Amino acid sequence: MLAAASMVVPTHERVTALDRLGDEIAELSAHLDAATARLLALIREFDARGGWNTGFRSCAAWLTWRVGLDRGAARERVRVARALGTLPRLAEALARGELSYSKVRALTRVATPETETRLLAVGRAGTAEHVERIVRGWRRVDQRAEARESRRHASRGLYVRQDEDGMVMVRGRLEPEVGALLMQALAAARTVLYQRARAGAAGAPPAGPAGDPPTPAQQRADALALARGSDRPGQSALEDGTHVPAETCRRLACDASRVVMRHDAEGRVVEIGARTRTIPPALRRALQHRDGGCCFPGCGVRVGQGHHLQHWARGGPTTLSNLALLCRRHHRAVHEDGYQVARGPNGVLQFRRPDGRLLPDVPPPAAVPADPVQTLRQHHEGQGLQFTARTGCPSWLGERLDVAWAISVLHPRANRLASPS
Repeated sequence: MLAAASMVVPTHERVTALDRLGDEIAELSAHLDAATARLLALIREFDARGGWNTGFRSCAAWLTWRVGLDRGAARERVRVARALGTLPRLAEALARGELSYSKVRALTRVATPETETRLLAVGRAGTAEHVERIVRGWRRVDQRAEARESRRHASRGLYVRQDEDGMVMVRGRLEPEVGALLMQALAAARTVLYQRARAGAAGAPPAGPAGDPPTPAQQRADALALARGSDRPGQSALEDGTHVPAETCRRLACDASRVVMRHDAEGRVVEIGARTRTIPPALRRALQHRDGGCCFPGCGVRVGQGHHLQHWARGGPTTLSNLALLCRRHHRAVHEDGYQVARGPNGVLQFRRPDGRLLPDVPPPAAVPADPVQTLRQHHEGQGLQFTARTGCPSWLGERLDVAWAISVLHPRANRLASPS
């Protein structure tokens, strides 16, 4: 009897093609995560060096204008970029394609330099959904800890009353850091008093009736006498002669109420005119309708101030063609930070940076190579980075995630919260 020969069923060509397609998706995703790490590093440097401060409110506002990100997404990019500056292990894992941006974005909500290593292990072991669940559980522990600290904060107090013989009684409960600061200050003051006593200098505390040195408690009481406040309050107001720069005055006068006062040769007021608006209400409504919001490139804030392109104090007319709507920040930038704005022959406003360079309404498009994927691969190969379809895969084996147990093991404050207060 002949034994039946084993049959080898060849893998279907369509299945093989789909496997290759899936591997390419996974590999390219790792490349994109590595590129995202570089992007976040650039955003962090750009933010720290104030490159966005060219009339924009924040780095996120600049990203919205220059890159076309949604405001929420731009703020999140800046937040993650800043966080990774203090979390080098997470940043490196993203740069090597081992963690996705989604995982890193979630982990940076709770990670600190002290907890970064254990949270990195969570990111490598679990899926993005696992990471989100761990982060939500982690934040619940943080919230309970903050509530506990808030109750302790509410119990603080300092009570001062005067005794029958005129002595002042002090009793208090201070938070640890405030108490430490107080003890350090008292210790430093006691050292000064001790040095004065040894040198016989003025201001040293007197000895007791029997010539005994003061006790530690008495020394702390004497040390409080060294805390003196300034006898010069140091306040100023415009009526007292505070100098206001000319451009600040022009900015305030651009769109304000105005009262004209005439003085004689000796400075006495001889006539006071009625209060008027620099820009009449009807003209302001027309200005708001025409511009709709701040005209500064990339802004668009709805509430603004009327800006005279040629100031009325220099002969500029208060007409619609000589006005532009600017928010408070950009109105200040034009008057006091060196930015320039003028209306061209075609009626379009042109803004220029303090160095004279044109600030366009729409940023110039970025140069994109003909084959960006191949360019990205070559760039990473030049950095010695090798990505495969398994680079970003978690080590999860399909077991059920016990969030409560995971948090009790991972979170450094979980056990302290579980123990009785």
